[in-house]
Amino acid sequence: MIARKAHLDTLAISLLLGCCLFWGLQQVLIKATIAEMPPMFQASLRLVGATALLWLWCWWRNIPLFNRDASLRAGLLAGALFSAEFACIYGGLQYTSASRLTVFLYTSPFWVAVLVPIWVKSERLRGMQWIGLLFAFIAVVFALREGFAGGAAATAGGDLLGLMAGMMWGLTTVVIRATGLSKVSAEKLLFYQLTVSALALPLLSLALGEVWVWQFSPFAITSLLLQTVIGAFASYLAWMWMLGRYPATKISVFVFFTPLFALLFGALGLHESVTPGLLAALATVAAGIVLVNRKPAAR
Repeated sequence: MIARKAHLDTLAISLLLGCCLFWGLQQVLIKATIAEMPPMFQASLRLVGATALLWLWCWWRNIPLFNRDASLRAGLLAGALFSAEFACIYGGLQYTSASRLTVFLYTSPFWVAVLVPIWVKSERLRGMQWIGLLFAFIAVVFALREGFAGGAAATAGGDLLGLMAGMMWGLTTVVIRATGLSKVSAEKLLFYQLTVSALALPLLSLALGEVWVWQFSPFAITSLLLQTVIGAFASYLAWMWMLGRYPATKISVFVFFTPLFALLFGALGLHESVTPGLLAALATVAAGIVLVNRKPAAR
């Protein structure tokens, strides 16, 4: 029986900040590495490596991955959505900045808030939560308008892919919440997502005609190792471990730090411009998420 805690302790806060910091850096690493590795090929190497690491982890820990538990169909669907999310992230970073894409990616809680109540009636939205969704919608429209207004340097294509990635992330969460996947182990749930992606993205890379190159600079190798070992393996496992032991509502607040870290690393590492409009959109999205996740007052 897993002992759950009512409050975040020092370990949880440290892990959460570490995960959010790396997730903000991760988009910058991906974009900087696209110059050497085509995006889908880069994603393929990352996810194949992460799948192998997770399988070794489960073998070492004696965690069953192939037992019959009626989760296969839902697991494959979650894996397909996870694959689409990563395809949109890696594809979108060709056309927009890492900081802009991260802002759109982290609209995922709104897709969850809108869609989960369709299957989970107890989570229907109330008035203040609908106001939060309106805030988010206004912020996204405003940020997209800025992307379309860039002329030759317009980022709208990448922005839309970032928004689609957020939607796919949200839909993955909906599938997990609305099916029996919420009852399987965190390792098996992650294994479904990584394995389907490791099979699908190489095929997408070939379909797009990407050239697979096998000679990389030390920076590209380091980037790929960080994305694989920390990003797709360790940080995801840590996140799922925390979800099983700490209040989900208190954990979810920390994801607000990720777009801020992405803005910081994008400006420092890639010299990306941080416009007032993007900062305003980020603040409005964050305010909307707070309102959507706000608990109703006790009667």
